[in-house]
Amino acid sequence: MQQPTGYGVVLVTTATQEEAKAIAQAVVEAKLAAAVSLSPIHSIYRWQGEIHKENEWQLVMKTNLALFSTLEAKIREMHSYQLPEIIALPILLSSSAYQQWIDEQVQIE
Repeated sequence: MQQPTGYGVVLVTTATQEEAKAIAQAVVEAKLAAAVSLSPIHSIYRWQGEIHKENEWQLVMKTNLALFSTLEAKIREMHSYQLPEIIALPILLSSSAYQQWIDEQVQIE
């Protein structure tokens, strides 16, 4: 499987604000994301045959998608969900200054 490259956002939901903050802090410290935005959300979803309505926290991680596999592993290591949402979306356009800032904040090995 070819590794995606370029800039993107990775969406993750967590059960609590504390878990969201811990994951955000860890991925920024590890230089896997340049920044993470946190927002409270209300989710409605089907899990194991039942409809759930839950308050959750949405993380929006700005990163270089070449780091996705490592970022995913770090999130899974810390996440309380059996199957966490970890979705990458490409940034189609952004300012070159913003892209440069992301490059300065993340570490691609």
